[in-house]
Amino acid sequence: MEPVYTPVIGLARALFAAQGLKITLTGTEHVPRHGGAVMAINHTGYFDFTYAGLVGVEVGRYVRFMAKKSIWSNPVAGPLMKGMHHIPVDREAGQGSFDAARAALRSGEIVGVFPEATISRSFELKAFKSGAVRLAQEAGVPVLPTTIWGSQRVWTKGQPRRMGRHGIPLLITVGAPIEVSPQENAVEATARVRAAMEAQLHADQDRYPPWPDAERHLLPVRLGGTAPTVAEAEEMDRADRRRRSSR
Repeated sequence: MEPVYTPVIGLARALFAAQGLKITLTGTEHVPRHGGAVMAINHTGYFDFTYAGLVGVEVGRYVRFMAKKSIWSNPVAGPLMKGMHHIPVDREAGQGSFDAARAALRSGEIVGVFPEATISRSFELKAFKSGAVRLAQEAGVPVLPTTIWGSQRVWTKGQPRRMGRHGIPLLITVGAPIEVSPQENAVEATARVRAAMEAQLHADQDRYPPWPDAERHLLPVRLGGTAPTVAEAEEMDRADRRRRSSR
């Protein structure tokens, strides 16, 4: 039991129950009961870290997430992130966060990473950064391919939060651990992890309950939705980066 993480888990579960979330966890047998692992997670909604954390809870593990440093400045979220031993990521000086994550892995922790680095507005997998694979290589631990589908229906970029009771189905799947040797090319290994996660995500999409017509804007074009295309989403991300740079 951890003095901060444990009660936060209880609050999260109470919230999920109040919302009527229909969560289906698959593949928890792949999560190591002891020792380190990099949990690589796709990113379509703001609550993805709380949903992915359930994977660890299910098997008695805590997941330490890498998240943008600015969250630690929030007067409410900051102390919670610190108390749960998550890892702040400074995009201007990333080596420190990489070193902290590697140390956590070597000490036997599961570290949660979003290789896309930001929410996918197209709800397709974005290009992956190689950091998750490089962490696994340097710490000598496997990568756990973890996919979440349906979280964009609760809260995603440019859309209002749905905090009331909605009964949204949520699929969370962990695939077989992917081993990456220190000698393997990190870019090629990252492509291998991404391909495994894409196949896993498509399988989850195939078994997801019928999508509401009123929410087609939250569904990829490939599946008949009206979300931004991959190219449109990339341009929106570039515009966001330009705005941040100008500030």
